[in-house]
Amino acid sequence: MVPLAERLRPKSIDEMVGQGHLISEHGWITRTIASKRPLSILLWGPPGCGKTTLARLYAKAFDADLCLFSAVLHGVTELKKTILDAQNSPLFRRNLIIFIDEIHRFNKAQQDALLPFVENGTITLIGATTENPSFSLNNALLSRMRTLVLNPLTEEDLRILLDRYGPLPLTGDAKVALVQMAQGDGRHLLNMIENLTQVPEGKTIDKDDLVEWIQKRPALYDKGDEGHYNLISALHKSIRGSDPDASLYWLARMLEGGESAQFIARRLIRAASEDVGLADPDALRITLDAWQSYQQLGSPEGELALAQAVIYLALAPKSNAAYVAFGKAKELASKTTQHNPPKIILNSPTKLMKELGYGKGYQYDHEEENAFSGQNYFPDEVERASFYEPVERGFEREMKKRVEYFQKLREHKKTSSRS
Repeated sequence: MVPLAERLRPKSIDEMVGQGHLISEHGWITRTIASKRPLSILLWGPPGCGKTTLARLYAKAFDADLCLFSAVLHGVTELKKTILDAQNSPLFRRNLIIFIDEIHRFNKAQQDALLPFVENGTITLIGATTENPSFSLNNALLSRMRTLVLNPLTEEDLRILLDRYGPLPLTGDAKVALVQMAQGDGRHLLNMIENLTQVPEGKTIDKDDLVEWIQKRPALYDKGDEGHYNLISALHKSIRGSDPDASLYWLARMLEGGESAQFIARRLIRAASEDVGLADPDALRITLDAWQSYQQLGSPEGELALAQAVIYLALAPKSNAAYVAFGKAKELASKTTQHNPPKIILNSPTKLMKELGYGKGYQYDHEEENAFSGQNYFPDEVERASFYEPVERGFEREMKKRVEYFQKLREHKKTSSRS
């Protein structure tokens, strides 16, 4: 039996739900169809947003021959044969549009094989992908296609699909829940509706009963996908922005999607060092404790320790002074690797090293006033640099006082040595 999602597939652009930015009066698809000149396009969007439907309607609008391929099921050899057979057929009189679903599955060589046919206009290529094409497609192929970004369907879009099917044995709350459970995926919504056709006649399903009749959509999350990095970036930036609620949301999204808690914990430690820094030295200890707690408890019990760490980091005073200082130090170090430490601070365990002046004149700081000698620790050829600039937040206010204290002592030592 043909699935409901296929039976209800739109027959024209006007029937399509969602993607108004592409198919509205002034949308790119609409304008291109009006020009009567098909162009190669790449449809990039999440599952169930209408990529295949839009490809079919695009080809239909140009009265073109459409060949459907899947990069999972088909190879370039089959693709080339289809193109050559079409060219040699006496019936071939119209544009040939090739649609390749999940085109990111083709490797570099397979993608390169498409270039001559697209370049000479033999075919118009439509690719569909759920992955960021910047990372999954060759630049040469991308440059010959127009990338169109498709969005998840809105709840309003999904309600339109729900109404198109007709009456369903659902209460009002159950309908709202059904739309929310689809999470922007039109195909999944229609599949759930199809499950509801098995409900006995006369029975009405409420919100609580709904989960018994349909399968919950797995979290849209691929740990090998760009989403892996997008969500951890969202968590990190929410912490940096001192928003505990958004931070907890992204933490929950990642855990719901099956992300490794170890991966999350490592990023929390990074945030503690990079964004909280010495404004709150306890932040690093708390994130390390949370990581260890999770290692001992696992899920779900250990997830609460990660949540506590996330809240603490989000509400902690922020300073990236240590992060910036280390970056400056690394930059100077990379340019001055040829210079040795000053001899004055080198050990001299051998007679030769003593004769060469290693350690000569070194001042043991503990024996100096204020336990501070003020001697130079940079290479003799490198001018003293100032990297660490603490901020007036949290504990780093105290660190700033200490920096200024030693700066004054150092200036005093210089002045005393000149007089």
